[in-house]
Amino acid sequence: MSDDAARPLRADARRNRDKIIQAAARVFAGEGLDAHLERIAREAGVGTATLYRNFPTRQALIEAVYRNEVAQLCDAVPGLLDAHPPLAALRAWTRLFLDYVTTKHGMADALQAIAATGDNPYGNSRAMIQAAVTTLMEACAAAGAIRGDITSADLTAALTGIAHTCPRADQRAQAERLLDLTLDGLRIQPAR
Repeated sequence: MSDDAARPLRADARRNRDKIIQAAARVFAGEGLDAHLERIAREAGVGTATLYRNFPTRQALIEAVYRNEVAQLCDAVPGLLDAHPPLAALRAWTRLFLDYVTTKHGMADALQAIAATGDNPYGNSRAMIQAAVTTLMEACAAAGAIRGDITSADLTAALTGIAHTCPRADQRAQAERLLDLTLDGLRIQPAR
């Protein structure tokens, strides 16, 4: 790694990089992954040279957008737990997970193409998502809101199944019904 690559970004450079990633997510969502990079630079309010300095290839930009989506999803957990009771936080997070899956679905072919080159665009995203689910489930268990015989790996598998079954935006209502069914199955049922 060169000295330049190891050096942290200046605050203004970091802001520009973040603006590019946010603009790319919006443009890719609206126009697809073949959207012109110049359009993304305009949307971000930066020059094309700044875009290419940060992301020399479309592949690098797509990968950065994907990793940013994962980070935002996982970083939402503490705020949700602060704002809601644990089960409501878990329910809200699963809706964010659906948003993430819908975004990722549009990127699936590009991410697979990146993976086919030998790069790993997924990084540690699976572990990050698993950790987020674990944190939410531990909070729910501590509050006595969910059964103790279901693991975070079980819930992650269920969420993944729902995601693969209903990945498109036009399937959102069905995905939410399946999430409700899954989350209702986690709750402790009153004794009869």
